[in-house]
Amino acid sequence: MARSCLAVVLAAGEGTRMKSSMIKVLHPVGNLPVICHVMKAASGAGADTMALVLGRDADAVRDAAVPYGNNVSTFVQEQRLGTGSAVLAARTAIAKGFDDVLVIFGDTPLIGEETLGRARAALAAGADVAVIGFRTENPFGYGRLLESDGELVAIREHKDATDEERAINFCNAGLMAISGDKALSLLDAIDCDNAKGEYYLTDVVEISRRAGGKAVAIDAPWEELIGIDTRVGLAEAESLWQQRRRRELMLAGVSMTAPETVFVSHDTVISPDVLLEPNVVIGPGVEIGAGATIHAFSHLEGATVGANCSVGPFARLRPGADMQDRSKVGNFCEVKKAVIGEAAKVNHLTYVGDAFVGAGANLGAGTITCNYDGVNKHVTTIGQGAFVGSNSALVAPVTIGNNAYVASGSVVTMNVPDDALAFGRARQVNKDGLATTLRRRNEDEKQRRQNDNSQGSGR
Repeated sequence: MARSCLAVVLAAGEGTRMKSSMIKVLHPVGNLPVICHVMKAASGAGADTMALVLGRDADAVRDAAVPYGNNVSTFVQEQRLGTGSAVLAARTAIAKGFDDVLVIFGDTPLIGEETLGRARAALAAGADVAVIGFRTENPFGYGRLLESDGELVAIREHKDATDEERAINFCNAGLMAISGDKALSLLDAIDCDNAKGEYYLTDVVEISRRAGGKAVAIDAPWEELIGIDTRVGLAEAESLWQQRRRRELMLAGVSMTAPETVFVSHDTVISPDVLLEPNVVIGPGVEIGAGATIHAFSHLEGATVGANCSVGPFARLRPGADMQDRSKVGNFCEVKKAVIGEAAKVNHLTYVGDAFVGAGANLGAGTITCNYDGVNKHVTTIGQGAFVGSNSALVAPVTIGNNAYVASGSVVTMNVPDDALAFGRARQVNKDGLATTLRRRNEDEKQRRQNDNSQGSGR
């Protein structure tokens, strides 16, 4: 039978070193708040219930985190008295009697569900406490994990460690799993007899051993255990997360010309045989179909790109953009809340917003849908097979019929029937010889201004 599991997620830290008006766990990695990554990892590791310990900005953190967890209850840490005290803020949840209790910091967005799963497996194998650690060539400042005969003996803070202990490169990450039937007794036994007068969660290792229990250490990649305390740490976590996600996508059949320049989001969905050229940025809510090409310097957010489509270079797809199969949005184009029908082409220097472009339609360079009147947005409908000439303005609400033709340079304010040709531009008039007269007039005016400036400077 599956073991029950409570994840206690500590998210009450102020994060003052972030120098931010926003609590640190709400800062994004992969366009998802840090706390949400932690909740997802705990869920993936089998935590069927979660206790979220909150402090500042409790409502905002709760609203962000709850959708990513299982059976989430929230608790407020009233006083900052150390990590042991923080965990006990969720006392009523711990007391319900779970097989496993995971303790996770809310600022560790890269923690893997497999690592948390190994900590739980250690409890299932008989350990009372399983502490997650990492190895580093520069352990300065970290608590050391002291082992003997395969068991964890103690966690020694750097300042309290001997020279021999400081030579150990196996360091404490702070995350752990505790046997559910012993969790409260171990936590209640923590005292504050230390320089800071705080209750340290790490003390449960020695408390457990004194009671005849067993503690073990779980070795995890350091990249998973990065905690975010500053903007530098946030940027490092973002970089590592992007590297991980790019690798996953490439192994799944996505090509990237220069992977290090491509940025994706937590919910990005990309099918096999998609090509992402350099400097592509993909925001939240994007799905890209098989065989599509996203050319260099394009930005996508809240958009759907169908199979075998072409985007960019230098294109922007805003929320609501829906490119159907084999359609094209070319260079220096912007599409917002618009359907681009199958095999339709939005070629270059064009804006399409609040619109429907039918299958096979072609929009020439410089075409814009004038969708906003200063108060309301209006829809432009372009029928299948229609051709809109370059430098045309379609003033919504307006419909261009199937297979209709709009002459270049037109301002279209009325509906165009199917198969019709629309001219919406002023008639050209040529004035013979007037260019010479105009040029002389302009040159005379230029000379007059120069003379005025010369006289003024000599006064």
